[in-house]
Amino acid sequence: MTSISRSLTALLATLAVCMLAPAASQAATYAACKAVRNPYPHTRYAGVDLTRIRALHTTCTTARRVARRAHRKALRLTPDSRFRRFTWHGWRVTGDLRPARDRYIARKGDRRVRWRF
Repeated sequence: MTSISRSLTALLATLAVCMLAPAASQAATYAACKAVRNPYPHTRYAGVDLTRIRALHTTCTTARRVARRAHRKALRLTPDSRFRRFTWHGWRVTGDLRPARDRYIARKGDRRVRWRF
């Protein structure tokens, strides 16, 4: 092999590795899931939906269930500060109550679920 063909082979190998690297980093993106509509009928929260549910390394079915049931527990807790921190069935849940819409994230291992109330 000549030095030009070795350089060209090295360049092509480097380009191939660089093209595969972004695909690996994009593999870990949140999946958008359907909102949970009116989870608390006949309460003071009637008509308020759980929206912007996002799932990472889990299914949307699981994400919607975690959002619905963990949020039900969150409403029973008294917030000590602007954050709510608790566990629900092994999920560590943190709720940020400061913005106009409460934002929550639940973590269990490498799985993540986010939602807004």
